[in-house]
Amino acid sequence: MNFKQLQDKLSISFQNENLLKQAFTHSSYVNEHRKKDFEDNERLEFLGDAVLELGVSQYLYREFPKMAEGELTKLRASIVCEPSLVNFANDIGFSHYILLGKGEEMTGGRNRPALLADVFESFIGALYLDQGYEQVIIFLEKYVYPKISNGAFSHAMDYKSQLQEIVQRNKNSTVEYEITEERGPAHDREFVAQVQINGNLIGVGYGRTKKEAEQRAAKKAIDEYASN
Repeated sequence: MNFKQLQDKLSISFQNENLLKQAFTHSSYVNEHRKKDFEDNERLEFLGDAVLELGVSQYLYREFPKMAEGELTKLRASIVCEPSLVNFANDIGFSHYILLGKGEEMTGGRNRPALLADVFESFIGALYLDQGYEQVIIFLEKYVYPKISNGAFSHAMDYKSQLQEIVQRNKNSTVEYEITEERGPAHDREFVAQVQINGNLIGVGYGRTKKEAEQRAAKKAIDEYASN
């Protein structure tokens, strides 16, 4: 495998390239090369899982100052779960670099979700050992954090509940939602929602469903609160 190509692609140069190779070495490959000094990526996966969770937790804590602990936990879980890790790995093309045994290769292991998710965590572990936590954060800033900020995990976030929690701190405050407009043909409808707090317009949201529009309006309102 051309690990130099991968390092060039990521703009990362490993001091210990054996760590990088280990991150992509599946146990099936080690089992077929017992006479050689290969080590699989399972221990790196263990470490990378913890480092990744810390890196994501740190980002969420900073970026969502009004979000309650329970919602932060739910959002983090949606980011570090297997399907999300597979998407991160595929975006970078990690599957091309995995070292597999012949049997695992023949049965489609290179594209097996659990295996790809493990490789992504193993890479994080290897990067942490080789270059430290700061370099891991730089990597996450390039490949993970933008997806969070662009709303890729908004399905895991209940903005209406979050807004309600914020508003309830002022006991006499009320939140009201209103669908103010429906536009477009029936097969491609868009809804416009407004959220008012104590009669004052705070946020406007757009969506393919009324629920989506209201959630986005609530998100706008939360952002407004966070900036004040």
